[in-house]
Amino acid sequence: MDLSITNVHLDLGAGRRGTDMGPSAMHVAGLVPRLREIGHQIGAVHNVDTRSFEQEPVGDAHARFLSIIHDVCGRLTDHVHEQVGRGRFPLVLGGDHSQAIGTIAGLARHHRPRGERIGVLWVDAHTDMNTPETSPSGNIHGMPLATLLGRGAPELVALAGNQPALYPEDVVVFGARDVDPTEAPLVRELGVRVYTMSEIDRRGTAACAVEALEHIGRHTVGIHLSFDLDGVDPTDAPGVGTPVSGGLSLRESHMLCELVSQTGKLLGMEMVELNPILDERNRTGQLAVWLILSALGKTIL
Repeated sequence: MDLSITNVHLDLGAGRRGTDMGPSAMHVAGLVPRLREIGHQIGAVHNVDTRSFEQEPVGDAHARFLSIIHDVCGRLTDHVHEQVGRGRFPLVLGGDHSQAIGTIAGLARHHRPRGERIGVLWVDAHTDMNTPETSPSGNIHGMPLATLLGRGAPELVALAGNQPALYPEDVVVFGARDVDPTEAPLVRELGVRVYTMSEIDRRGTAACAVEALEHIGRHTVGIHLSFDLDGVDPTDAPGVGTPVSGGLSLRESHMLCELVSQTGKLLGMEMVELNPILDERNRTGQLAVWLILSALGKTIL
């Protein structure tokens, strides 16, 4: 596979600084040579940078750093759209989860003129479906999925074109265990399928994952995997800004990525919310690389 790797150095959407260094931590953990070892070609490596926290005003407290995040996501949208048009698989490294607005908008802009819908597997401890009106913090990394479904800051919604990037029935949130009361009404209104950790514990990870992938594939041309590392239990992924106990284990996370790979329908992938400042000797950076390799075809035998 010909890969396009995009490093998004962004932490302005998060409540804690440091995710802008996440891509570097994954590269330090050997991402590129290990991708090549399993047969992939690296067609392009691109950086999306932004100005630092110290240089920019917060702006609207209900959507902090909105203008800067709009600029970053706009450039990312254009880049992903261009790379997919060249036949390259977009692997986007973050960075906080607000970047998903740009990644998925770029994929939607490629597939929509072909009459194709994209499905998204959103692995996360949170549903990320707040809006500027409902967010308790104003941090945009808690809003990207709502934005991609057409509910959010208009300038961010518009990055996907004249309609939202995603249909609710094409999205699954997997591993949720910390949903704000303010966003729960929108989750219910739109009908996004959410596999909470309590359901996953009760029914089994494999059964839920297989069902989730079938759900995503009903009306779509393929799957984008948006993997927030706080979906993994903090005992295995300590280097995240919003850790929540009781998440997916290391092995469950690998199995999920392996099942995605086995569908043969993976269109793109992003790995987000790695914060090296909070990590332990790059444990979470190494885990991120292992999960990417699993999603992109690495198997035990």
